[in-house]
Amino acid sequence: MDDWTDVAASTDFPPGTRRAVDAGGTRIAVFNVDGEYYAIEDLCSHEAETLSEGTVNGLEITCPAHQARFSLVDGAALSAPAYEPIATFPVRIVDGRVQVRDDRFDDN
Repeated sequence: MDDWTDVAASTDFPPGTRRAVDAGGTRIAVFNVDGEYYAIEDLCSHEAETLSEGTVNGLEITCPAHQARFSLVDGAALSAPAYEPIATFPVRIVDGRVQVRDDRFDDN
């Protein structure tokens, strides 16, 4: 799968902000942390809660429902009650636009 989903203009997506988009049926949350972009599946592995509504602290997101913490970098579950990681996705900037894609089903 090589479909990239447009998130926002990089000028409209300053550090400290986040956006949730649908990429081929997968809800993905994209974060700008100090000018670096990170993308995760917008779904807590503990109880399918929306992570994009959680609190970001550095490179971690805390689920708003049960306070499980996850790495924005690699999706690792960092605290109970979550034990399973979440998916992470590639992010790129093309012509001033932030884009993301779900690469989990690529043939590579």
